[in-house]
Amino acid sequence: MKRMGKGMKSAIAVTAVAAIAITSSVAAQTSTQADAASSKTKNVILFVGDGMGTAQRDAIRLATVGEKGKLAMDAMPYVGLLHTSSTTPVTDSAAAATAFASGVKTYNGAIGMDENKKSVKTIMEYAKEAGKSTGVVTTSQVTDATGAAFGAHVENRALQSDIALQYLTKSKIDVILGGGEDFWYPAGETGKFKDEPAEDPSEKSKGTQGNLVNKAKQLGYSFVSNKTDLAKAKGGKLLGLFSNEEMFQQRPEGEGDIYNPVVSLPAMTKKAIDTLDANKKGFFLMVEEEGTDEFAHSNNAKMTIKAGQQLDSAVQVAKDYAKKNPDTLVLVLADHETGGFSIEEVSADDESGDGISKEDGPFAIANSKLNFVVDWTTSGHTAVDVPVTAAGKNAELFSGVYENTEIFTKLMQSLGFKK
Repeated sequence: MKRMGKGMKSAIAVTAVAAIAITSSVAAQTSTQADAASSKTKNVILFVGDGMGTAQRDAIRLATVGEKGKLAMDAMPYVGLLHTSSTTPVTDSAAAATAFASGVKTYNGAIGMDENKKSVKTIMEYAKEAGKSTGVVTTSQVTDATGAAFGAHVENRALQSDIALQYLTKSKIDVILGGGEDFWYPAGETGKFKDEPAEDPSEKSKGTQGNLVNKAKQLGYSFVSNKTDLAKAKGGKLLGLFSNEEMFQQRPEGEGDIYNPVVSLPAMTKKAIDTLDANKKGFFLMVEEEGTDEFAHSNNAKMTIKAGQQLDSAVQVAKDYAKKNPDTLVLVLADHETGGFSIEEVSADDESGDGISKEDGPFAIANSKLNFVVDWTTSGHTAVDVPVTAAGKNAELFSGVYENTEIFTKLMQSLGFKK
């Protein structure tokens, strides 16, 4: 087994410092950049790598393109750094996504609500008022916290059937693709995916608002549950549910961990963009990779990296579209970091530990004979800052170091919306 040389160790060790240096160098330009938004953004494609901090991005890069290569999510001209706190230092996905979508700090678990449990208008609702189409794509349940914060208002993220109903009747999201059919069918009414499957017997229909798939069809949505039907689907309103819960099984490595979605995140992203593109007034699309968070919760670096690679492929789909449609903004960020993920050299002298502190790997560094290992400090979230990269129309607004709530402010400015 090859060990990393000093140059490799140094490169990894300074990654976070370099990111901060880059963002700090442009922070002074933020106010002038804010004035530099010469015209409105037509389309926004916002990617959320749930739980994907700087070290996770580095591991994905090393495993995919090597030390000198660039991921699609890194080959973007503008870099920022986000402070991730909610009303407490360590956020959850609900509060973080509410910060992005509505520009407020709130309590963990809140969906489209401020800390006083008052509804706050979302960026997708502003987009709808402007005549744009909207979409949510995720490998999690489509009604899970991140997507929900862009299209619903509930006091508790657990109310996923309520969230689904609001998608259809209140925010009227045009394209909804991902997992979580269990919350769209009432208990005892099996959907397209078998209740209590062998890989996770706890998964079964548990909806509380009736048969919402039928309701969606009545409201004009095309409904699909597999790759073939998704490819054939036409029309402006599309609902695709491709699993009972998440589109993977998030367990520790070798203990039933599965990442093999019925439809890949890049494929869902491409279909969503193609569908939303029919609106001449533009669209707002939020795309989430949930596996980068859930597998990190299980301290499973192998699958965290695999999920991140799928996210990066989806980002490339969006960048290809933006290249042909230069009035499009593409953003890649995270809601928080998960696992206290760190990259270390392969060393027989290092304490491997046990439990959470047990080293994970080794993993090959692409285009080299080198390897790295991953170490963890927690199975939960951390409060470290996370990177944001941006390309396309008005992307310069997203440089600097700032609070997660500023994502909303900058999106509003980019789109030319007024509160």
